[in-house]
Amino acid sequence: MTRLSELTTIRVGGEPGKLLFADTKEELVTFAKQVWADTDKWLILGCGSNVVASDDLSDYQVVLVETKGISVEGGLVTVQAGEIWGSFVDLANQNGWAGIESLAGIPGTVGASPIQNIGAYGQEVSSVIESVEFLDYELGEVIVLDNEFCGFGYRDSVFKRGRVGVVLSVTFRFGKADPAELISRSEEVVALRRSKGMVLDKSDHDTWSCGSFFMNPIVSESFARTLPLDAPQWEVGDQVKLSAAWLIEQAGLSKGYALPGSKAAISTKHALAITNRGGATSKEVVELARYIQETVANRFGVSLVPEPNLIGIS
Repeated sequence: MTRLSELTTIRVGGEPGKLLFADTKEELVTFAKQVWADTDKWLILGCGSNVVASDDLSDYQVVLVETKGISVEGGLVTVQAGEIWGSFVDLANQNGWAGIESLAGIPGTVGASPIQNIGAYGQEVSSVIESVEFLDYELGEVIVLDNEFCGFGYRDSVFKRGRVGVVLSVTFRFGKADPAELISRSEEVVALRRSKGMVLDKSDHDTWSCGSFFMNPIVSESFARTLPLDAPQWEVGDQVKLSAAWLIEQAGLSKGYALPGSKAAISTKHALAITNRGGATSKEVVELARYIQETVANRFGVSLVPEPNLIGIS
């Protein structure tokens, strides 16, 4: 029997009541409708890189997305949801498709990329998404949503604000650039991510994580002025984005910190990642996350919002 700890990058999560493997788009549509009809406790899972699942999932039904396929037509590139994101970035670089080279090394599937509008090092996937093919939960139909309708924002989209369903494929419109330059940039990014424990490595517990566990908070300019002068800040329109990692460390929670007796800990390489040091439970991960939130809130008055999806966890 398969536990979600075997299918998620942070390696926690119990055995679901039902697990279905979707290898084709047709199977993905069929299985999704099936679990929707059966229960309100369901999960569509890609690489499990942005998920913390409960240790008890006996009442959950899970569909694992393993659909594959990439087509190019009229300057647009359409990619099936189950394609591995990192492999697709490599392919884009080789073809001179510019716009996602700085998103190299991010674990996950292409289908997951628009959900939270993945971004890093000055790029966001929304800048090159033309449209998303989507099985809508409420309508029970397959629809195509253009970029504007997706309502992309910082780590945000309409899919995170109540538009429930399943991404079937994503269509991209890329710029053009020298493949050698794109590959070089991706190699630079991957090296930087690896130094922070953000590239998956079975032998390195610092990579047994969901990546960044908290989003960088966005606050008003007046509030930002109340923080220490050395607090990293970036202007976002008329607001200010803060560094969650800086807030965590300055609140006294150093890299490698763990609650007494817990097998969940802050990464020894990056203060923004919560890691599984081997045998951690989802309860331990969540307890540490809550402690970090409380500590930062008490020190700075800032609420940190988790980035991963919490499944079966209140």
